[in-house]
Amino acid sequence: MRAYLQKYTSAAPLAVFRAIFGLLLLISTVRFVALGWVKELYISPQFFFSFYGLGFVKPLGEWTYLVFAVCGISALLLAIGWYYRLASVALFLSFTYIELMDKSTYLNHYYFVSLICFMLIFLPAHTMFSVDARHNEAARAGEIPAWCIDCIRVLVCMLYFYAGIAKLNSDWLFEALPLKIWLPAKNDTLLIGELFNHSETAYIFSWIGCIYDLSIGFLLWNRRTRPFAYLSVVVFHLLTSLLFPIGMFPYIMIVTALIFFPAAFHQKLISYAGSLLQLPPVATKPAGRYRFPALVLPAVQAVFVVFFVFQIFFPFRYLLYPDELFWTEEGYRFSWRVMLMEKAGYTQFTVTDANGKRQTVNNNDFLTRLQEKMMSTQPDMILQYAHMLRDYYAARGFVQPHVYVDSYVALNGRTGKPLIAPDVDLAQQCDSFQHKSWITPSNNEIKGL
Repeated sequence: MRAYLQKYTSAAPLAVFRAIFGLLLLISTVRFVALGWVKELYISPQFFFSFYGLGFVKPLGEWTYLVFAVCGISALLLAIGWYYRLASVALFLSFTYIELMDKSTYLNHYYFVSLICFMLIFLPAHTMFSVDARHNEAARAGEIPAWCIDCIRVLVCMLYFYAGIAKLNSDWLFEALPLKIWLPAKNDTLLIGELFNHSETAYIFSWIGCIYDLSIGFLLWNRRTRPFAYLSVVVFHLLTSLLFPIGMFPYIMIVTALIFFPAAFHQKLISYAGSLLQLPPVATKPAGRYRFPALVLPAVQAVFVVFFVFQIFFPFRYLLYPDELFWTEEGYRFSWRVMLMEKAGYTQFTVTDANGKRQTVNNNDFLTRLQEKMMSTQPDMILQYAHMLRDYYAARGFVQPHVYVDSYVALNGRTGKPLIAPDVDLAQQCDSFQHKSWITPSNNEIKGL
């Protein structure tokens, strides 16, 4: 271990990764604003579903555009390596704030981006091919500790491998669900659409997806299999981008996988980009090795040890909860479970009080279409919404309101059944990390991890 921690390698792979990663986040941020999604998702709604314990993270009205501006500017600064440390901190804080503003918009790849941004705060990704390195000889280095690159590789491998483990369940492998539901809806896809009408295609895609996730990290790491593995990364993610609306994630993963290639490959990319941008050569003595300050290095290494120990165990927290994970979704988020289920839900809320007042709630009066769709299948969001209704009607004359819900959820094409019993007063239930005993048992037959 000591020998490995003292091993150095070229800074080129991390420099290329920083530049392209920052550029993609800049494009993603500009795209988000240009398409009007900031207003649609974070300004127009009346109510927002915060993450438990993070209620202070919420949209800021029109000032939300400022958060996106900080995110976009810091992504640009990261890409060009100018004020790198400040930019990486600002990017992590602004992007993570955006990610946590409303649970309705949660996606696994947002979590992945936040983790990468966090790691970049501590990594010397600015020592080459950056404005900082060009203008400040002290920041320039041709080599960095090898673990600085390997830690990103490890996180990528974990993402894929955990996503593969999550697919080791009976619905995915033996019923081809939910792909058996999703693929026929894409039968108008050019050239290959007709294949999606056959259930055999769903089974083939399910098994290939599982094998791909379980093996691709190891194949990328191996020098002999790397070219073929990267080709499969490109094909796999372009196909998922074609079939499913998952934004920039496929392109982020295609770019991220480049970090597995050797330094010579990245040095060629830097040379090509330099000539394309007509950058003048840096006239100075050859860059040496980057060395963390003696007092800083143990702290940085400790941060990464704690970081990866947490990432290893946190996705398995669902084992602490009873009942089917796909049904309760307790421990589902932030665990690399990607596109594993199709849930359709219906909720009808009723508010009553001791004086006989009764109000059937029209969800459209409080929620957007996306919020209602996401809320109707997720118990913690149902509870949050019920508490909002309790407070709303209490302020309008209801004495100690009671909130009940008729909720029906269909999981992976099964017959819908109540998610919450209609006699449970949600106004009296408390949110916490403990099991929500008021969720109706699923009694599903899904087997696996």
